[in-house]
This record gives sequence, structure tokens and C-alpha cells, in this order.
Amino acid sequence: MLRAMKNIFFALLLLPVLALSQDETAGTDRTLAPYFQIISPGFHTDPLPLKANRAEVRIAGVIADVQVTQVYVNSGTMPLEAVYVFPGSSNAAVYGMQMQIGRRLITAKIAEKQQARQQYEQAKEEGKRASLLEQFRPNVFQMNVANIMPGDTIEVRLRYTELLVPREGEYQFVFPTVVGPRYHSGEAETTTASNAYVASPFLPFGQTPSVVFGLQIALNGGMPIQAVSSSSHAIQVKSAGLNQADIRLDPSESNGGNRDFILNYSLKSKKIESGLLLYDDGPEQYFLYLAQPPQRVEKDEMPPREYVFIVDVSGSMNGFPLQVSKTLLRNLVSGLGPQDRFNVLLFAGGSDLLGEQSLAGTPENLDRAIRLIDTYQGGGGTELLPALRRALALPRNTEGLSRSFVVVTDGYVDVEKEAFDLVRGKLDEANLFAFGIGSSVNRFLIEGLARAGQSEAAIITRPDEAAKAADRFRQYLSTPVLTQIKARFEGFQVYDVEPLSIPDILAERPVVIFGKYRGEAQGKIGIQGRAGTKKYNTFFQLGNTRPETGNVALKYLWARERIKKLDDYNAVSVDSAAVAEVTRLGLQYSLLTAYTSFVAIDEEIAHDGTVKPRTVKQPSTLPAGVSELAVGFDLSLSGITRMGQLLHTQTNTEHDNAVFPMGLLLLAVCLLLGLAGLGWWRMRRA
Repeated sequence: MLRAMKNIFFALLLLPVLALSQDETAGTDRTLAPYFQIISPGFHTDPLPLKANRAEVRIAGVIADVQVTQVYVNSGTMPLEAVYVFPGSSNAAVYGMQMQIGRRLITAKIAEKQQARQQYEQAKEEGKRASLLEQFRPNVFQMNVANIMPGDTIEVRLRYTELLVPREGEYQFVFPTVVGPRYHSGEAETTTASNAYVASPFLPFGQTPSVVFGLQIALNGGMPIQAVSSSSHAIQVKSAGLNQADIRLDPSESNGGNRDFILNYSLKSKKIESGLLLYDDGPEQYFLYLAQPPQRVEKDEMPPREYVFIVDVSGSMNGFPLQVSKTLLRNLVSGLGPQDRFNVLLFAGGSDLLGEQSLAGTPENLDRAIRLIDTYQGGGGTELLPALRRALALPRNTEGLSRSFVVVTDGYVDVEKEAFDLVRGKLDEANLFAFGIGSSVNRFLIEGLARAGQSEAAIITRPDEAAKAADRFRQYLSTPVLTQIKARFEGFQVYDVEPLSIPDILAERPVVIFGKYRGEAQGKIGIQGRAGTKKYNTFFQLGNTRPETGNVALKYLWARERIKKLDDYNAVSVDSAAVAEVTRLGLQYSLLTAYTSFVAIDEEIAHDGTVKPRTVKQPSTLPAGVSELAVGFDLSLSGITRMGQLLHTQTNTEHDNAVFPMGLLLLAVCLLLGLAGLGWWRMRRA
């Protein structure tokens, strides 16, 4: 009884966030909550069809080619249809899929999305085994596998490629493993097929993943490899010569599919010379150019700065992410002087502002900001759009300040494009930086906010990374690497170049240019810009550079880059011409897009169709560090008690065995009764 009352008391500590969540959302559609479904703690996972998820990765130079294998097994007594929502890299070009049943291998075909769905549903009705791969977001996909018969083992393999761009001499490969829970905003578009994945089921907090996770990487750096490490998982590294390494997950990580896999590696020579890759597929010729910008020019004087921090304190941020946010905030503003100014806006369902105007960067004001954020433990919804509007509308109270907005969140929302549009339309001579904090953040949102805000994104997966990220951020603002950048082509006939305009380079990473060319590869290619107060030019002579068959990924990467511009980060409003062009690109280049899907159908009849397959939605594991507090608030006694259990566990209080004051118990009971009465009254009014 005492422990139960303690749990209720800890839950009541979240009341400030509960009030913050409901103040500005009382009029929203209550049917949009909960944000996702939690399978009951007693749920038996053995019948779940997905048994293994493994990746085989080949990295050659700056290009990664990945094969993902999902193994589905029916250990029951009736046909199954498996539905599995899973993540991918937001930069991936998914170009192929196969389905294997015993010795039969079926290659999937690309088709317009509705047509592919119709083909799949027809095959399912006819009793044929079939699989369908669809895209909800550039980093969220769904696999459907129909008519998995008792005793069947079906493997579905998808292939994708992506470009690995080094930053400050380090390369990073990320393999996302779980789609974090997404909060569906009441002001967002109504629920459609594009965001139906929000309702995907999850296993309870703390439950071991039911899917075996495997990963192996063949790394060819093209030059001697200096260091290989993983900040997310235990790995085994075996050298295969100076330039190559074989990397595998440690056997202890077979249940490690609850957080993104992150591989970091560096080469002996950290300087990346300008380089060119060419590919000729007959009808068209493609190029990829990488140009290393100059090293950072240090400045002795920096203009006064204004930071507006927009910090997520919703339920999914409870625990590790929110604690890292506090550390990050301290580190970011620690370098401010009295001439600088800052403000803090905390948001969950509503928002709380430190001041109507930015404050001077004094220790006293910093302490005031920390005290404000310390009052929140993480709870409630994630109303990102109202928070962005409120922050971006804050007046400038001092002219001449270099203004930057800093968003700190795990990104567990489904309003990515709405947020990109808002940032693009409201910045007005300011940058917006995005920090993603958590083990499996929504990288599409984090990267897209930075892209729309003409800045940089950072992902922090561990507490010890916060200080380094803050140092980089201060350096980015004070000393841009290269500005006013333009690409130049002399004697090299290019077209369909991406990107058309190159933003300022803040980090030490290469400039990347995709495109097509006609005729012979001759002449030179380069970039020009300004490094500090000096002009900067660098050129690459094509010379003897020739197309190579091993560079086939270039055509997929070029098409994916074009799709990014047309759809990923484009406006929310549907542009029929853009939809048609993305569809055409998907069909021509055999790419998964928002409007094209892969479908594989086995022509062998598995059953006569009289028995309908039972549909099983494969539950995902909650991302490491994210608890059920991200679901929202259940004001029943059991709900509040469960909420208290989670909060009590995550705070890891040192006074667990101390005497719990009876006065606080009585206060908790009174507050609980008051909330119950208020809830009953609101229900009667509704």
C-alpha cells in the first residue's frame, strides 16, 4: 500500500506538465490520443511472425549499400498476414526488394502506390503469398506479408544505398532500428493513410525485444583505416588489410534492436581531396563531386548573439533525454556574455516562456532558466507547431544581434512538413539549429528543421556527448567555414544539377554536388566562395577520370536527391506536378517513394481463400530510454499509479526506503480525488 501511494505521489509531481499539456489543447479532438498503442504487459510474444531483422552493409569509399533481411515465421495453426512498421535512413534510396519462400525467389516490381496495394490485396484474396513495401515518411516504412502459412518461413529482403558524408574527418553510418512513438497533433492533417502508422503497437516499457537483431559491415575505406568504434552497441572488429575491416555485432547485442546502431570510423588521412565519381548506364551519364572546403578561419571578435531555445518537455523526453537537454542548455549558454541575450520556451501540450523578451546572458538569468526547466520531469503531448510559432514571433528587443533558434527534441511527432513550412516562412534573417536527443530520434524531422533553417543538425544519443555538441554549436555560429558558395563547370557539359544553390558550410564537411552530363568527361569542376574575408577557389581536373560500373549507386542517389527537393522537404500543400514527377522518378529508377511501392507476388496458391488470414500488427520495442509516459495521461487510478511507477523508476530516487511522510500521502489522495471530480465534471459537460 505504501509503495502504491508513493507511486501516486510521484505521478502527481507531473501535474505542472499535465496542466501545461491541457491549457492549450482543450479544444482538440480527443480521439487522436493515445499517440500509440501499448501491448499489455502480459502479452505473449511467441506467436508474433517477425523473428529476425538483420542488415548486411558494404561501405566503399563514401557510398554504403545495405541489404535488410526480415524473417517471418508462422508457428501457429492458421494463415497470417504480418504488418510491420519500421524505420530507415532519411537519406536512403530504396531500390529493390525480393521475397524468398523455400527455394523460390520472387523479385518485387515497382508500381504506383495505389496500384501496388490493389495487386497485393488481390493476391491475398486469391490465397497467394505476397509482400508489399510502402513509404509513410522518408524514414518510416511499412511491410505487409500476406498468407504466411503454418510452418512457413518467408524472408523479405530490401536493398538501399546512401551517401556517407564525413564531418571534421569522421564518417558515420547509422542503421535505425525502431520507429519512435509519434504524437498526432490535433491541428495537423486528419488521420489518413500517410500517418496511420502513428497507431502502431509497442511492447511495454522494459520488455526485451522479441526480434533477433543482427548486423555485419564490410568496410573498404579506400585508404588506411585509423579507428573504428560504435557509440551505441558492442561490436567486434577484424582487420582485413590496412584499408578494410569486417565489423559484426557482439553476440550480446542480439536483443539490441531498441536503439539506432551507430558506427563511427576515421581514415589515416583526415583531409578529403576533391574527387569525382562517374557512371554511364547507357541512356544517361551521372556524376558525383565532393569538394573539401577550407579549414575553419578563427575570429577574434564575434557579434553579440541572441539564442532562443525551444525545448521539448513532453512525455517521451522523460528521463535521459530531458536530463541531457538540461546539460546541453547549460553548456550552450555558459559561453554567453552580458552583451548576449537568450530566452527559453518549454513545450509539451502547451508552452511556458522564460520571459516575454530575451534576457541578458548573466549567471543569474542562467540559473533562472535552469530552475524553470528543472520543474518539468517530462509528460504530456508534443505540440511542436504552436511552440515554434510562439518562439518565432518573439520580438527582437535589440538590433544588431546575431539571432539563432535552437530546437531540442526527440522529434516524436508526425507534422514534419508543417514544421518545415513554418520555419521557412518565419525565419527572417535567423538560423534554426536542431538537436535530436535520444536513442532513436526522428532524424527526418531533426535534419529537415536544420535544412529549412539553413543550419546544422546534431544527434545526441548519450549524456557524455552534450558538451561536445555544445562546443561545436558555438564554433559553427562564430566562424562559418565557407559562405557565398557557387559551383563552376568548365568544359564539362552538365545538367539536372542538385542542389541548385549551396547553403553556407558551417561544419568542416565536403560540398556534395550531384548531376548528369553529356558527351565526354572532360574539363574541370570546382567551387568558389568566401572563407572569412578571403576568396576561396578549388578545382578538380577530370583528366583520366572514367565511368565505372561499380558506381551504379550514383543514378539512385541522384534521383533520391531530386525527390528530396520535390517532396521530402517541400510544402505541405499537394502539388500535382510535383507528385507526378516524383511518381515518374520512382517508376523510372525503381525507387520507393511516397507515391510508388514495391510488391512481390508468389504465383503458387497457398490456400483456396476460404480461410481468411489473421492480420497481426508486429509490435515494436519502445526506444531505449523512452517509457510509456510518452503515451499521455490516463487519469484513472490505475493509470496514475502506473505513471507514478514509471516516474519513480526513472528518477532512481536515493530515498526509496526512507519513511514517506504521511502528510504527503494525504495530500496526494486529496489531489487525486480532486482530479477525479474534475474529470467527471468535464465528461458530463462534454
